[in-house]
Amino acid sequence: MSGRTVSSAILILVLGSFFATLCDVFIKMAGVDVAIFQFTFFRAVFMCLILFPIAVMKYLSSPKAVATLGLKLHVIRGNLWVLGSVLLVISLSELSLATANAVFYVAPIFIMLFGAFFYKERLSVDVVLAVILGFIGILVILRPTEVTLAMISAILFAVVLAVNSLLIKKIPQEQSMFYGLFVTQLFALPMVSGLAIWEGEKFEFEVLIYAALSSVCSILYSVSCLVGYRYVASSKVTSAEYSGLIFAFLLGWWIFGDTPDLGVFVGSVFVITPLLYLSHRDIRRLRKEQLLSNTRSNLGAG
Repeated sequence: MSGRTVSSAILILVLGSFFATLCDVFIKMAGVDVAIFQFTFFRAVFMCLILFPIAVMKYLSSPKAVATLGLKLHVIRGNLWVLGSVLLVISLSELSLATANAVFYVAPIFIMLFGAFFYKERLSVDVVLAVILGFIGILVILRPTEVTLAMISAILFAVVLAVNSLLIKKIPQEQSMFYGLFVTQLFALPMVSGLAIWEGEKFEFEVLIYAALSSVCSILYSVSCLVGYRYVASSKVTSAEYSGLIFAFLLGWWIFGDTPDLGVFVGSVFVITPLLYLSHRDIRRLRKEQLLSNTRSNLGAG
């Protein structure tokens, strides 16, 4: 699977979505009473250890000045990762896998909103409608008769995920993704280690295992995104990532015995359908632009 064709890129992204869901499974398996900061600390440590050899190779093969670019940004992203990871653990501790993942998928909606606010990107009528339907979907999925910490955490996790995704645009192009990911995790360590010490919970080997497994899955997901989006236009394949919701339904039912009710299915349709429509619209627009460009080239050649 090279990722050079649309079909192979889609397959890679589907596999990536599976690993992302599997990461959530291992986090949920850590249990309701898991020491959250200790667990997050071990996740950051394992990600640093796994990425270290790759980061060193990238560092040695690149100009030394490149290594120090965007350090402030990596500090911000590292601390946002800590916040997001804590929110992820809290939300998965109470919500079912399918419910939590359905809420997480509103992150693209927040990306569109924040993109309009911070980058002055234009909000079309279609995008506004997608935002409205997405928030309706959240209400249908959660049906909040009472507001719980897990519900708030799931929504805030989607917000943090959106902010961190937008900050990727600011990462220096000269830096490789793996080096940037390693530096980000490295800068996450001071805050999360301090929180783990403050938490003062006793060490549990089981927590270490789940942290390691979730870290491996998280990195595999990052690799799939790197390969899947590298050669093919993102608008052609991004809808493949929504397969993660299917994996969340299946793994939640198989491993945890969760049976998603009708509200989760209906709410998921409200969230994902507008995003699929926007993706399909972008594909048609790109095809028209390419056709127009080819027509002009042919006329010029004639």
